[in-house]
Amino acid sequence: MKTLVLTLVAQRDATTLSDDIIATAQECMHSTHSPSVLSPGEAADIICPADAAERLPLLQAALGDKPVDAVLTHPAARRKHLLVSDMDSTIVAGETLDDLATHAGIGDKIAAITARSMNGELDFATALRERVALLKGFPASLLEKAWQDVRLNDGAKALVQTMRAHGAYTALVSGGFTFFTERVAALCNFQEHHANTLLSDNGFLTGETGQPVLGPDTKLHLLNTLSQRHHLAPEQALAIGDGANDLPMLQAAGLGLAFFAKPVVREKITAQINHTSLRTALFAQGYPASVFPGP
Repeated sequence: MKTLVLTLVAQRDATTLSDDIIATAQECMHSTHSPSVLSPGEAADIICPADAAERLPLLQAALGDKPVDAVLTHPAARRKHLLVSDMDSTIVAGETLDDLATHAGIGDKIAAITARSMNGELDFATALRERVALLKGFPASLLEKAWQDVRLNDGAKALVQTMRAHGAYTALVSGGFTFFTERVAALCNFQEHHANTLLSDNGFLTGETGQPVLGPDTKLHLLNTLSQRHHLAPEQALAIGDGANDLPMLQAAGLGLAFFAKPVVREKITAQINHTSLRTALFAQGYPASVFPGP
């Protein structure tokens, strides 16, 4: 009999994955299996019938405002051999271009365009050109100041390092800039990174990017290229992102995770992290917390 695996993860700082929450999930999903604990009080797997996906909305309604994420996966090929992750608002907490604009004193103008782009209201390439053009003439040294504001999201290092330790290949891909992806990739130990190039001349930003612009199609192409290069089937890939430009790769991956995603993404991607951290991307693959690296 075919089955699915329900992974429940509680927000560690706000609540505990209690026996009552697990019992509610078992009832909603018609599961008669005992949970497999991945992290005491935080995460557990529950084997469910193959039609459990139809009852996921019922479970989410039963959980209400409890800060608990519920992700359904297929038991076959749970542990992915490829990770392709977005950077801004996924691996790092903010939008690096918005941070750069804040230091330039035009944060509100650029953040408004960013929000429309991530919600799918503007073509990505057009939105990027508009935002970068507003930076023309500002000193390139602002990039270093913006870097000082960058903070990794909880679980980012653990995600990359755990998957690499178990044989996965990892790539960071962003519609932002290589100035940031190079540094974030090094911090987390990604094996490669891809982004746009922000052009400067004599120490000042030109208001242009290198061509071609890396956008949604490029992210999907990278996922497919790396899968082929490493001789992996689509179901062996994990993609994570939050914005409209991540949708093509999220939909193509064996497991596409919407991480605190924009509404347009949550409407189309079932596997979502809305309350917890990037640790959930490991739990959803069946990894116990005992194999995560230390701080």
